[in-house]
Amino acid sequence: MSEEEILDVQLRPKRQITLPSKVCEKLGIEYGDRLELRIKDDSIIVKPKKTIALNALNEIRKAFKKSGVTEEELIKSVGEKRHGKA
Repeated sequence: MSEEEILDVQLRPKRQITLPSKVCEKLGIEYGDRLELRIKDDSIIVKPKKTIALNALNEIRKAFKKSGVTEEELIKSVGEKRHGKA
């Protein structure tokens, strides 16, 4: 599947659509995964929630790398705060 491909799907009586298997494979989604639907103008944009979460995690990692705080330091600090040592 190329970067942009137009696929034809049908809206079922219960307002459901079936995603073609090649779409699921390309996006790494499986039965039961959560998806985010966004309406923009007259279009629907669908994104896997796990992709959104992974992108957010990568942004957090970049911020930590930029700040110089290591993951270990953060974990230690959170542990100290939980146990009232800070």
